[in-house]
Order: sequence, then structure tokens, then C-alpha cells
Amino acid sequence: MKILSVFGTRPEAVKMAPIVRLLEQTPGIEARVCVTAQHRQMLDQVLELFEIKPDYDLDLMRDGQTMAQISAGIFTHLDPVLGEFAPDWVLAVGDTTTVVTTSLLAFYRKIKFGHIEAGLRTHNKWHPFPEEINRRLATVTADLHFAPTTWSQGNLLREGIEAEKIFVTGNPVIDALNHVADQAEPKEITDQLNKLGIIGYTTNQPVTKRLILVTAHRRENFGQGMENICYALKELAQRGDVEIVYPVHLNPNVQEPVNRILNNVKHITLLPPLDYLPLVHLMKRAALILTDSGGIQEEAPTFGIPVLVMRETTERPEGIEAGILKLVGTETSHIVQEAKRLLDNPSEHAKMAKAANPYGDGHAAERIIQALLNTNDSRF
Repeated sequence: MKILSVFGTRPEAVKMAPIVRLLEQTPGIEARVCVTAQHRQMLDQVLELFEIKPDYDLDLMRDGQTMAQISAGIFTHLDPVLGEFAPDWVLAVGDTTTVVTTSLLAFYRKIKFGHIEAGLRTHNKWHPFPEEINRRLATVTADLHFAPTTWSQGNLLREGIEAEKIFVTGNPVIDALNHVADQAEPKEITDQLNKLGIIGYTTNQPVTKRLILVTAHRRENFGQGMENICYALKELAQRGDVEIVYPVHLNPNVQEPVNRILNNVKHITLLPPLDYLPLVHLMKRAALILTDSGGIQEEAPTFGIPVLVMRETTERPEGIEAGILKLVGTETSHIVQEAKRLLDNPSEHAKMAKAANPYGDGHAAERIIQALLNTNDSRF
């Protein structure tokens, strides 16, 4: 069986890494990797971390390119790869431009497509934009659907996908997270937290200050939403008993308001984007996470860290139902109110700090590959 794994951004690379590594070790499979490099620098550090050497690197990252331009590049440069390798299966994960374009190319060449992280929905085409439509289109073209949870499986069933073509596997991001979390904490994180006075997250050390980790970069929050988030962080920093650490995305729509509103604010540390390894260890040390990231919604529950989701909708409601995540939107007053509730009320914090992750048990890659091996081609 010939399998081509295609990905282009850091989150895709993290989620595909356990699958790529296991495919290489599985008898009876000839596996190759193609990266579009929709993100370049952030992708490369994950490839290095997981020791993945792509067989094909399309190197399509260009400053300021539109979604149409990146789509055109993928159409033009991935199609010859599919022709040359002629895989039996193409695998892609999630809801990026790389995923939806890859799924269409596989369909055009009548190559079977397996969609990993299938079935996530907000049922609002504009939130998140363009991801909601990307994943719906990927569903239409997919031959097998690897749903992370029974909730996402239910979405697919309601859309008419045949039950025998859906496999509930968990999300491979948890496989990757467990691998990285077991590695030693990078010295840069230890030094940064000691400098900030955040040293109290072991049983034999006193707590001095609590760490709030922030990530915010989603397209639908650009403009007023991003400004509101920044003003909320500025207000929270006035408490004096917390340190806010915010690795800032390179997108100018994020950089401009963050630097204008938060630069040189006491108790706020703005960092450049972090590699995945230090980000995971920073997450482990946090008392509270404020984010609009999909991946962190899945990862933080593994460490029992309460997460406030700064979005109007989420395609990951399992964590909200479990009480580990809370959707707070982007209104400044609401973000501040909910953060203070958790910081000032230990019982409220404890309710959310449940180290039970609904998104996986660390064995998703094994289930995905076993499903591919068990697939009867006559079903297609």
C-alpha cells in the first residue's frame, strides 16, 4: 500500500508526525511525505523535532500571499507529485488551505483520500474562516473519515456519511503532545519563568506568581476582537500577582495591535513565536490559558489547565461539555471577569482543572493506520 501524507502548517505537522513515524515502521506500506510549506519556519522546527525528512517539499510560503495564491500553488505543484508517486491513499489532517486543495487533487486523480480530524463543525461558515468551509469540503471528497471524538462522528453521520467509513480514533495531537511533554524542559523556559518569579508549581516550592499563557491569532479576531483581547490582558496585568506570557504570531494583523497596546506593559512578556517543544512546557507550567487556538483547546486538558477560549464559537465542544474549557468571546469585560473568577476562586479553578482529556489517549496514530490496513478496497 502506497500512502502519501501531505501537510503544510505547524499544527498539521504536529498532528501528522506520529502517523508519519508509525507509517515508516509498518510492514506492507510504502510511505512518503509531501510538505507544501504553507508555513515555512514554523513547519521546519516541527520537522526537526520529530526527525521527519520530506520526500517532496513544495516550498510555497510567500510573504503576503492570498488564500487564492497559495491554493493555486498547491494545485500546480502537488498534482505532479501525485502523478509521479501514484499513491493508493493520500492523508491530510484538519482544515487548512493545504488540506482542502489536497483533497480536491486526490479526487481529480481518483486517489482515495483519508481525512484525519474529520467531523469538526461550528455550523457557521464564517467562524472560523476559512476553516469551517475547508473541513466541510474535505468531508465531501474523503473516502475514510478519522473522527477524533464521538461528537465529530455524530456530525458526519448527520451529514449522510456512511457509518462504516468513519473511525473514531482520538486526535493524534495527543500522541505528539505526550511524546514532547516527556522531554526535558528547555532551559529557555526554565530561565524565563525563574526570571518572572514563576517557580511554584511543584509540591515543595512556594507559589510566588501565577503564569497566564496567551495565544491569539485567528483571522476572525483580526481588528476589534484582537484589540479587545489586548485591553483585557492589560487590565489583568494590573493585578500584580500574575505574569502574562504571550508568544505573538508573526501576522501583521496580530503584531500591530499587540505591540501598540501591550509593549512595555508591566507583568506582560511578549515573545516571538515559540517552537512546539518550549510551548508545550510553557503550557505545563501555566495556571490559566487564554487562547483562540484550536490545538491548545485539545492539548491543555492533558495537563489539567483551565482554558478560556476567546472565540464566539468552537468546533471542539467536548472540552466545554467536560468543564475543562469555557467559551468567553472577545469582549474585554467578559474575558477579564472570567479570568478573575478562576484566579480568585480556588474552587472554581479546581472544577476546571480536570486532567481528563476528551480528545484522545495517545494512540490515535495506531488506530488510523490499522483502519487503513483493514480497509477492503472493494468498498470504494
